[in-house]
Amino acid sequence: MAQGLTTAELVAGLKAAGESTRLRLLALLSAGELNVKDLTQILGQSQPRISRHLKLLTEAGLIERFREGSWVYFRLSDNSDMAHLIRSLIAWLDPQDSVLVRDRVRADAVKRGRAAAAQAFFRAHAADWDKIRALHVAEDDVENAMIDALGNGPFDLFVDIGTGTGRILELFADRFKRGYGIDINHDMLAFARAKLEKAGLAHCQVRHGNLFHLPFDPETADAVVIHQVLHFLDDPAAALTETTRILKPGGKLLVVDFAPHELEYLREEFAHQRLGFENGQIERWMNRAGLQLRGKRDLKSGGKGNKDKLTVSLWVATRPATSKRRPKRVVTAKLEHTI
Repeated sequence: MAQGLTTAELVAGLKAAGESTRLRLLALLSAGELNVKDLTQILGQSQPRISRHLKLLTEAGLIERFREGSWVYFRLSDNSDMAHLIRSLIAWLDPQDSVLVRDRVRADAVKRGRAAAAQAFFRAHAADWDKIRALHVAEDDVENAMIDALGNGPFDLFVDIGTGTGRILELFADRFKRGYGIDINHDMLAFARAKLEKAGLAHCQVRHGNLFHLPFDPETADAVVIHQVLHFLDDPAAALTETTRILKPGGKLLVVDFAPHELEYLREEFAHQRLGFENGQIERWMNRAGLQLRGKRDLKSGGKGNKDKLTVSLWVATRPATSKRRPKRVVTAKLEHTI
């Protein structure tokens, strides 16, 4: 909840923003996340100079930095009061100012280049994903069932684990205030980021991360989705325990994966570690993690000749509001597993 800025915070914020290059940086970041390389290309200034300006803005609390592999990205602060200050300042800028117009044109060119690279990766793997989709019910049916299962919210913090293309963030975008997608694959993150930017979903962000060591404080997420991820893992139970750690009491978890099947070739061709999950197995793992299973639904492919078709299962659980158990962060060798 907004508490208001102290005099010192307000003065520091205004001083940091009160310089032409830093004000241009804030205007650029108001339209989405950018890294240092992007910003040097857009503003036509040296990397050391841009880095100094970014450091001052970060220290004043106007922007935040986060690392993704070898890159460091920047975005406007999540602090509601500071964000309000920044947006108020940017609102006073003349959008037709020639310098700002040039910055926006260059930023669009940079983002188009990133999107093109991400699309190339997506096209290279699209055939594999289409092959998996052909094995189960239509994706629209799965998504509609997910919406019904998780409900309308509204959710303050929504987390999509193993976000891939960012589709789940898009699907639930009208139901949360802030959405984060976590994935270990840098190419997928690039694709998801470009896709979300194109859709204008500024309240959605993607982050590089390991699902066994999620970058969130305990009891902060209102809703978490794990969509078609568990079958890639050696230890799905540990992933559920770590997920429970970040859920608020009363928070919801939606797991979407396959029911047990016998399609062995999915292990070799698509790196599936598990050939689906029985309901009792998922429920036991959830109970041990401190969750309560609230509902289960199976989506089966209809018609004849569905012996080789996959059944998609949905499990909805909550973290009890009165639970005294606080799941601990997983700190074992399981941290080496990735998604």
